[in-house]
Amino acid sequence: MTVTSKQQPAAGFLLKNLVCVLALISLASCSAAQEMGDHHHTASPAASADTSETQDWARQRLAKSPRHQEWIKVKNGTREVNSFVVYPEVKTKATAVVVIHEIFGMSDWVQSLTDQLAEAGYIAIAPDLLSGMGPNGGGTAEVRAVDSNAVGKAINALPPDQITADLNAVADYVSKLPAANGKVVVTGYCWGGSQSFRFATDRPSLKAAFVFYGSAPQSSAQGQPFAVDKGALARISTPVYGFYAGNDMRIDATVPPTVEAMKELKKTYDPVTYDGAGHGFMRAGEAPEPKAPEVKGDKEADDKAAAKYQNDLTAYKANKKAREEAWVRWKAILAKI
Repeated sequence: MTVTSKQQPAAGFLLKNLVCVLALISLASCSAAQEMGDHHHTASPAASADTSETQDWARQRLAKSPRHQEWIKVKNGTREVNSFVVYPEVKTKATAVVVIHEIFGMSDWVQSLTDQLAEAGYIAIAPDLLSGMGPNGGGTAEVRAVDSNAVGKAINALPPDQITADLNAVADYVSKLPAANGKVVVTGYCWGGSQSFRFATDRPSLKAAFVFYGSAPQSSAQGQPFAVDKGALARISTPVYGFYAGNDMRIDATVPPTVEAMKELKKTYDPVTYDGAGHGFMRAGEAPEPKAPEVKGDKEADDKAAAKYQNDLTAYKANKKAREEAWVRWKAILAKI
């Protein structure tokens, strides 16, 4: 079923399923995240606010897009996965890109990125993997309405098999669209980056997996050093391309053992690290540039504000540079698929 183009599905107003949601959230744990191949991806309150509540810039960009956008519900057994699709303005059938959102769920930025992929010439589809997990059968927006910090916890509690089934259903759907050429690739960010890597182990027909600051599937238990799940990696039959931030050792530390394992298994893995960038640079590098603080006349406070501004500006410039370089590399790879 297709929902009105360029319009988000209406949020449920009944909270009769609140107890179920809170029960789901309570199941979230680091061990669940580990099982899903995500290496300690959690959402801080500050990051969550930036991502889910103050993305006017992403929303405005999306609203100005001339491309056809629509919300559709993809069937996965008894589940319906609410998904955002954007079509490119091209003369030939296009490759499809499945976009896996961050730990923050379906956000304005994820939708804007999906539109930008269509701008580059690809059919892009972003599923809300919290579909049906919120009150009144809602997804990210409905979970967030209950508690702005609950989205990350709910995502970490998602069953891995359900995630795989949802992604397979979405990939099957988009591959069969009349405007599609049948080729499907996957991309993901943060938590979604780890899911992109994991999906490559479960779907042999993928043409490529693009992992943005996410880790490979791991076999180590919670609290133990990172260990690559070679059994999972052995199932990969598509090239995996990594995009990593120089200032993100939490994830960067997982790259060398992944390189070693993929090489041993004779799998294609091409990671690139962008110096000076921080985790989440694809989003952070697109956000508005930090504004210089106003001088208040209190030297200590002014000096502190000025120092923070300089740090923020340096980080922003590094993230923006990384984002621009990553786009160039990414589009060059996509063009050859």
